Amino acid sequence: MAVERTLPTDEAAELLGLAGDIAAKELAPRAAADEEAARFPRDLFTLLGRSGLLGLPYPVDHGGGGQPYEVYLQVVEELAGAWLAVGLGVSVHTLACFPLAHYGDDDQRAEYLPALLGGELLGAYCLSEAHSGSDAAALSTTARPDGSGHLIDGAKSWITHGGAADFYTVFARTGGPGSGGRGIGCFHVPASAEGISADPPERKMGMAASPTAVVRFSGVRAGARIGAEDQGFPIALAALDSGRLGIAACAVGVAQAALDVAVAYSRERTQFATPIGDFQGIGFLLADMATAVAAARELYLSAARLRDSGRPFATQAAMAKLYATDTAMKVTTDAVQVLGGNGYTRDFPAERLMREAKVLQIVEGTNQIQRVVIARALARGAVPADREAT
Repeated sequence: MAVERTLPTDEAAELLGLAGDIAAKELAPRAAADEEAARFPRDLFTLLGRSGLLGLPYPVDHGGGGQPYEVYLQVVEELAGAWLAVGLGVSVHTLACFPLAHYGDDDQRAEYLPALLGGELLGAYCLSEAHSGSDAAALSTTARPDGSGHLIDGAKSWITHGGAADFYTVFARTGGPGSGGRGIGCFHVPASAEGISADPPERKMGMAASPTAVVRFSGVRAGARIGAEDQGFPIALAALDSGRLGIAACAVGVAQAALDVAVAYSRERTQFATPIGDFQGIGFLLADMATAVAAARELYLSAARLRDSGRPFATQAAMAKLYATDTAMKVTTDAVQVLGGNGYTRDFPAERLMREAKVLQIVEGTNQIQRVVIARALARGAVPADREAT
């Protein structure tokens, strides 16, 4: 169904309209077949970049779109509703650009950002390792000084766009063993650098068209260190606060798509000479689904407005990521139930949406970690919701 949106400017409305057109004409017709064949749609990211949709929340003078997060996230939702691999890919690319955009010096931003934001290059964010997922400060990849730069050695796991990206934002240990989060640096590494390799993509439950792989670094010379030698861990956490809003928007897109499928089917499918949507059991289920999707959307938009106004938003981002992704899992499961046996087949999109929704509860901080973040904010007396945000 059409979603009523309030956008701050006519330009924002045009951008969202453009995203909707691309989603309907370029993404949706390819999604099922390319997922089945595990084909990465690299050409679509080039199209999005050339359409001005790949660098929306970054400054215009560095090649970005100069849009607030409130607008950028609604574009991500629109894309993810048509094809999660693309919507999530845009969110990951935005995450990979964050350190340079916010912590790089003027020379670094001038040198790298125009190409990163202009649409020709696609990024990957390299934080997780096989032994350090939620405990990201335990990473063991190293960056040792060598002349005027650093050489990186180690392996990063669960990397979206691993082996397909044009650049990697890599977090590596600059301090000795036991230095924890205080001894981590952040580095920009072109994919063309000698010594980078990627394992075959993981065989996943969903999102087969989006490659997720181990990326290995063997004496790889970094293109640039971003921020101070030991500033990498705070940079990583700041990036994830914003990135979680991207995941929340993706989740709402998937949930909205599942709701649309379920509503359409409930109008067309008849039993006992009556559309099944007219039966209270189905009608109430759809009502709950629609309410949860609307609530999740407002939660991520509220957090985005906090971010756009320069106010603290980390707790609200955790809430948005937690609620939106749990909602996506429940709504897609309920959509399969509405479709009955048809929902369990690949002839209908509900089962694919259900498989895709699951990963959103895991990436960029599991939902258990989001609960830890929220609980700690409550324990220290932080206000978890800002009534002025709306």
